[in-house]
Amino acid sequence: MKRLGLAIALVLAAPAAADDKMPPAPYAYVQLETPVQEAAARALMDTLRCVQCQGQSIADSDAQIAGDLRNQVRLRIKAGEQPEAIRAWLIERYGDYVSFEPILNSRTWPLFAAPLVMLLFAGFVLRRRFAKGQG
Repeated sequence: MKRLGLAIALVLAAPAAADDKMPPAPYAYVQLETPVQEAAARALMDTLRCVQCQGQSIADSDAQIAGDLRNQVRLRIKAGEQPEAIRAWLIERYGDYVSFEPILNSRTWPLFAAPLVMLLFAGFVLRRRFAKGQG
């Protein structure tokens, strides 16, 4: 019975033991040396969604994954990579959801078309409704 209690205690304590003890990535909280590069990195980070918080950009989030992503963005900007190439790499890795600026492609076109279809449908319904009232 004691062993069962110990096993349950270990299972319940496992999530606390799983917390990452690694220090933050070097550029997670440190700006780049060049103001132009930091401005480019900051502009990109403001348009990328934290995959853990989901409502905040990686620039605003305190989640560890957001710090890791800030580090990656700054390292790649420092290496001379273009922001759109970095965005494409992150979208490939985490999916379209990581970007606050959705890209029109074969999977996302219904999201762009839906408002237009609903507007046309509403116009059709209103036209029929008002046409009945006049006749």
